[in-house]
Amino acid sequence: MVDFPVFDADNHYYEAPDAFTRYIDPAMRKRTMQWATIEGKQRLLVGGRVNRFIPNPTFEKVSLPGALTQYFRAKAGVGDMRSAFGELEPIETRPEYRDRQARLKVMDEQGLEACIMLPTLGVGMEAALEHDQEACTAAFTAFNRWLDEDWGFNFEDRIYAAPYISLIDLEWAVSELEWALDHGVRVVLMRPGSVNNVTGRRTPGDAAHDAFWARLNEAGVTLAIHGGDSGYADYERIWGLSGEVEAFRQPTLKRLLSASSIHDMMASLMADRLFERHPNLRVATIETGSGWVSPLLKRLRKTAVQLPHAFGADPYELFMEHVWVSPFFEDDVQALVRRVGAERVLFGSDFPHAEGLAEPLSFEKELQGFSEKDVRLIMHDNARALVTPRLA
Repeated sequence: MVDFPVFDADNHYYEAPDAFTRYIDPAMRKRTMQWATIEGKQRLLVGGRVNRFIPNPTFEKVSLPGALTQYFRAKAGVGDMRSAFGELEPIETRPEYRDRQARLKVMDEQGLEACIMLPTLGVGMEAALEHDQEACTAAFTAFNRWLDEDWGFNFEDRIYAAPYISLIDLEWAVSELEWALDHGVRVVLMRPGSVNNVTGRRTPGDAAHDAFWARLNEAGVTLAIHGGDSGYADYERIWGLSGEVEAFRQPTLKRLLSASSIHDMMASLMADRLFERHPNLRVATIETGSGWVSPLLKRLRKTAVQLPHAFGADPYELFMEHVWVSPFFEDDVQALVRRVGAERVLFGSDFPHAEGLAEPLSFEKELQGFSEKDVRLIMHDNARALVTPRLA
């Protein structure tokens, strides 16, 4: 049993019903988020369309934490994902999912010193609004104001909620980052995916976005890249899939396709030489697993040899210097540590999601045989360092 307070790099809230609407510009309501009753059920309209990213966006009832643990360890199968979640709880019985004071009490019981706090619904909304850049920025402006009010970007040096910033509008992204810095932000959040802005699709690390990256570099604040709807619909349609993203309900083929949005996101940052231009940047990949790491590192080394002029510095070494990885608990954590070192691995429980760990500290089982120093790095020190701004 670990004998020190733990830092969990992957905790979640369930958004309040007005997370996107409390502070929305009234003129933008119809183009952003609205609630509607359809066939007797509350549905979330995003950009005027029913959004299915989260089947139950009201979170009126939620699954028990860790309900799908055996499923994700591939030790149990299910015939129907709806039944796999088991008994649902009224969210009113779990105030810690929406109230930061209640969450601190639960964190005390769990042995958590601190956590990075992330969205449940919010990571699926950029893709639904990227066709309307004004609506997208209005929605996330409202969302981030709600987040600061309900959770805070640095609440008692224990809860670090990460505002969502898209590069869909560079001027807005820089302004939003400045606002967040003025409000004590320690971690900012993006999805793994390309950027659909007025000039067409670009990679996030494109030099056209350097006004944002330069400010983040100067501030020394960490970027978290968390899984969500990455806008891979067109790729999926090539294979005859609908392209719709609905949590936990995926066709068999979609589960087997090799496209990895986090692999491609990180590859694009390396190809764009982002870390060469901005050497103080730190990136934490969260709830995107670790299976992509070894293939990407192998490709980086191969490409650097084949195209020596494509990089100004060794991309493999740049990755090792600037990137931290939070593996899924069902991943081969031992192999990841052997590949990148304990200094670049983050513990994340995904609490209180069904696919996460009911007891965050049970992750220590994945670290059997590691030295006390390495266990402490993974379960505390690395994350604590990432929420501490680093001088450029």
